[in-house]
Amino acid sequence: MPDYLDFLPKARKDAIRANRAATADRLGQDKKGFLRFREPYESLRHIRAGFTDFSGDAVTIGRAGELSEADQALVYRAMRDFMPWRKGPFNLFGIEIDAEWQSFRKWDRLVPALPDLAGKVVADIGCNNGYYMFRMLPRQPRCVLGFEPFLQHYYCFKTLKHLAGAEELLIELMGVEDVGLFPACFDVVFLMGVIYHRISPVEMLKEIRAAMRPGGTLIVESQAIPGEEPVALFPEKCYAKAPGTYFVPTAACLRNWLVRAGFAEVEIFARHPMSSEEQRKTGWMTFESYRDFLDPGNPGLTVEGYPAPWRVFVKAVNP
Repeated sequence: MPDYLDFLPKARKDAIRANRAATADRLGQDKKGFLRFREPYESLRHIRAGFTDFSGDAVTIGRAGELSEADQALVYRAMRDFMPWRKGPFNLFGIEIDAEWQSFRKWDRLVPALPDLAGKVVADIGCNNGYYMFRMLPRQPRCVLGFEPFLQHYYCFKTLKHLAGAEELLIELMGVEDVGLFPACFDVVFLMGVIYHRISPVEMLKEIRAAMRPGGTLIVESQAIPGEEPVALFPEKCYAKAPGTYFVPTAACLRNWLVRAGFAEVEIFARHPMSSEEQRKTGWMTFESYRDFLDPGNPGLTVEGYPAPWRVFVKAVNP
């Protein structure tokens, strides 16, 4: 597939390509951290699935019995090297990867509010291993560009994409702070599980709106606190053991952020309390998870004593 920049005329192509070159240089100097995730990716370059299915709860790439025993073992070993798996589930050649998040539950909440993706240029900011990008494919987008700054998720996605032969899916080793390189480029933007990690959420939303085409749709999914007032919690140090959490809004506060950032037709279309059924430890994510973030004597509070998290979904339009 040609470089997707060729059909994004307003993208700052020279700056993006310079960013790619600088990233390649940086990775070349950080041999140990770089190779830890690049080597599993390269070990599977000779394998391509004969069957894929992105319509079910599990992203399915390949069937059991498609590979030799040696290649099956190679795939299993590479997938273990990409642990911990945060988003999923996936089924790779019969290997069931039960990720920390049952991400199909979030996808099912999104589906009623999804805009038409056919032929659209889509961005998934903070795409992780690309679970939601694969789920978008049956809706026939022109391309989906994932922004992912972490090497583990970047190489995990590249491995999955190669195995699936999913040429419409693309990734840059970038974060939301790089979205300014893409002025008026995207028809649809997904911003899920990101906004509460940013110290200036309204400024970030303005930058995202500038990267969207007129009439484009933004889908935001955020951690939240319960309540009807337009307020946000600003934790002293951590929220649910996450030190990189800043403003945790109510649904009304999140809506107001989008309005103040210049979006129109702002609609809260889903909200729900979190649960340990949706986010939990598994054999593929063996560290602390949701249950460990709560007060053991009162599951309505985090371990720090703050209200336990909800999730809120909002849809908005760039006028």
